[in-house]
Amino acid sequence: MQLAFIGIPGIPMVEPGDDLLELIDAGLANLGESIQDGDVLVLAQKIVSKAENRYLDLRTLEPTPEAEALAVEVDKDPRKVQAILDESVEVVRKRPGVLIVEHKLGFVQANAGIDQSNIEGDPDDPEAICLLLPVEPDASARALREA
Repeated sequence: MQLAFIGIPGIPMVEPGDDLLELIDAGLANLGESIQDGDVLVLAQKIVSKAENRYLDLRTLEPTPEAEALAVEVDKDPRKVQAILDESVEVVRKRPGVLIVEHKLGFVQANAGIDQSNIEGDPDDPEAICLLLPVEPDASARALREA
């Protein structure tokens, strides 16, 4: 048995609706490789979220009084705090710059996994667009495995 880690170069920026397996297969083919029985694929959550169109425009949210107060306390955009609260069941810890929450999926993590890096945003409001975690990560992984 051999253990090898292969990074796949040339994967383009993933867009909503992209077929991740197709992108992975094409990247592996460029390396002269292919997926074999027993292989384990490790994907960043971000590309799954992008393919599943888990984008959220924070301008569509109306922060609650709770989100407004918490935003002041942690020095965050009230719209982002509202998104974090919407994706969470409990605030575990808080401090300026970060909220540690229990996500609806059961994960305890910073800012409910909401990400604003490496995504195309609105140049007029660069903080308006964010990316949420997949709705059902296990189902996403299962679909990739079955494909």
